[in-house]
Amino acid sequence: MNTDLLTVVDTRADALFDRYRNRPAVHTVAAVLSNVADYGAVWVVLAGGMGRRSGPARQRAARALALSGALSFTVNKAVKAVVQRQRPETELQVGTVPVRAPSSSSFPSGHTLAAFSTAVMLPTSRAGTASCVTFASAVAGSRVLLGHHHATDVLGGAAIGTVLGLVGRRLLARRFGSGAVRSVPSARAGTR
Repeated sequence: MNTDLLTVVDTRADALFDRYRNRPAVHTVAAVLSNVADYGAVWVVLAGGMGRRSGPARQRAARALALSGALSFTVNKAVKAVVQRQRPETELQVGTVPVRAPSSSSFPSGHTLAAFSTAVMLPTSRAGTASCVTFASAVAGSRVLLGHHHATDVLGGAAIGTVLGLVGRRLLARRFGSGAVRSVPSARAGTR
């Protein structure tokens, strides 16, 4: 990809995020989002809730979580090793909630990659997927707002994570059937 295009996208995104970066309340929300996504903590809680009863739902949730974790970790490590992109020069700390300092290269955003992979793979309904993808998008935005990633890092992480999630969902459908992701019944369906 053209590095000039990356610079333009990152610069424009930074200009948008700069409006919110000096607001402690916004920074605190971003820090909380980033922290609950760190090491997949929020996804473990969600999978635990989905698998609260024994049976196929529990098995699927556990396998989705494990598969997403393994794929996310492996692919993220491999891509970071190849790309070796430097992180943004400014890392912000204007709020009261501390965030773990990143120690790896910048592309792709590991938080974002893992969030999108799990958001696409774990849910079993369209509504659940939409909710999880919305949360994953908020995590992606938090990484840029906090100054831990360039906008193109999170866009790359979202794209790679989505592909991993779709691959994982297909693998899970082979084991648990094609009904692994179902639509939410409409209100009209219940009136027949």
